[in-house]
Amino acid sequence: MKKLPQISEAEYEVMKLVWNHAPISTNEVTDTLVRTTDWSPKTIQTLLKRLVQKGALTYEKNSRVFVYTPLVRKDEYLDQENSSFLKRYYDGNMASMLTNYLEKETLSEDEIKNLQTLLSSRTRKGEQ
Repeated sequence: MKKLPQISEAEYEVMKLVWNHAPISTNEVTDTLVRTTDWSPKTIQTLLKRLVQKGALTYEKNSRVFVYTPLVRKDEYLDQENSSFLKRYYDGNMASMLTNYLEKETLSEDEIKNLQTLLSSRTRKGEQ
């Protein structure tokens, strides 16, 4: 797996928007995030600039408008973050993480059924 840039929580909010709407202009990013966060337009522009510097985004200038597209795929980034979280907090032990979560959280019947189906299908794949 290639090494992906470290992205802060605020930068991740920007990335989610770009992943979902790319190509997307500075104005579109700013208009959306001003409504959904307490960030100023200047803060949002700074976050975009940082993401470009980190190699997570690229942009093209169309007349006077910057249009952003991701250089990092969402699934790749989430895979890296999931792996990092698991290693950092559970020494890479998935069963330990799941056990801890399941003992502390209340799951709906649908969530339990979905987990059982997922685990059952994973078991069958391993048997083949």
